[in-house]
Amino acid sequence: MARSLTLRAKFNSIVIIVFLVLAVANAIDDYRRQQALVIRGAVDHAQILAHQIVQSREYLSRVTSDEPERNPNLIPQVAATSIAKMMSEGSNFHVRQISLRYRNPANRPDEYEARQLQGFKASVPKETYQVIEDKEGALFRYLMPMRAEQSCLRCHGSYDEAPGFIKARFPRGHISYNYKVGEVIGAVSVSIPMAELYQQIGINLKYDLIFSSLILFLIVMVMQLLIRRTVIDPITMLSESIDTVTRTGSFAERLPQRSKDEVGRLIGAFNDMMEELGRKTVQQQSSDERYRSFIEMAQSAVVTFLGDGKIVIANKQAEKLLGRSRQALLGESIFSFLENSERFRQEIERYLRDRSRGMESSIQRVTGAAGTATEVEIALSASTADGIPLFTAILREYPHGTS
Repeated sequence: MARSLTLRAKFNSIVIIVFLVLAVANAIDDYRRQQALVIRGAVDHAQILAHQIVQSREYLSRVTSDEPERNPNLIPQVAATSIAKMMSEGSNFHVRQISLRYRNPANRPDEYEARQLQGFKASVPKETYQVIEDKEGALFRYLMPMRAEQSCLRCHGSYDEAPGFIKARFPRGHISYNYKVGEVIGAVSVSIPMAELYQQIGINLKYDLIFSSLILFLIVMVMQLLIRRTVIDPITMLSESIDTVTRTGSFAERLPQRSKDEVGRLIGAFNDMMEELGRKTVQQQSSDERYRSFIEMAQSAVVTFLGDGKIVIANKQAEKLLGRSRQALLGESIFSFLENSERFRQEIERYLRDRSRGMESSIQRVTGAAGTATEVEIALSASTADGIPLFTAILREYPHGTS
């Protein structure tokens, strides 16, 4: 099917395919960039929240003494948790503090958080984030480790040195005691449903795709216009002109040469070829006319034929001898009129094999359309026209050769 399409149709199809491929590639690349930007924004927001919570906790640990005993809401961890809730209120961010050695059941880590906390203990602790699949869908998770400072050990160091209200709530041997300075005491955990982020990605992507697709479309259309004007249209015009020459046989066709590039030189070569063919055609026609006039004056039958015997020119005497009109003789094989055609055919074939040898005359009996046989002497000569061998036979009647 593609072979039957015009060059213009093929080019338009290629342009459409290229545009679609580029549009899809741009959409994929744009989606990835938007996803990276949104994730980066989520990380930045989570870092701000986590740093504020850690700094609030550290600040309260340093400036409070016995206030938490009178007001439990001033316990650094409790106050930091309340601050986290206030900061994330009304947003899609869920922020909390977690620890493997928790005191508040609300700070118990889930399975993912527990794995990350174990990882903090096994290596140099640093923030971590990734997108995971949760039972409620994709979820962005961010964890920032918290290290124990000297002020933290007042409540999380030795049991004996802990405040009374802490000892009263958490007996000796509780897992929340015996931390050391620099040890990972927990982490700030931030969770964001990816559906919220994907929604933002979709909004950004829609506008980016509209803009980039419009720019891409304009670029492709400008390229298509330039290529059509400089390549497709001239070649189409050249193809149509060749069809016209083939159909009409006229070499008067000339095309405008608008450039000097490869296409322009092709148009120029076509015009030169048409001029040369026109000149040769005029010369050939003039030569044919002179030849036809010459053989018409001959007293004997003259027939010009191709190597396979097909007659291409015959004079009036040949019409009389062969009993057919000149038009009827065209395309007929001269061998069909000879009784001993095999010898004549061999002479033709011999010449085609070895053109350096001359052609011999022979005596043949020619049978006309009415069945009349005439004995003639055939004198053969050979020539070429555009590289094609042509043979001219002069058929002279022998006296008393008619029966």
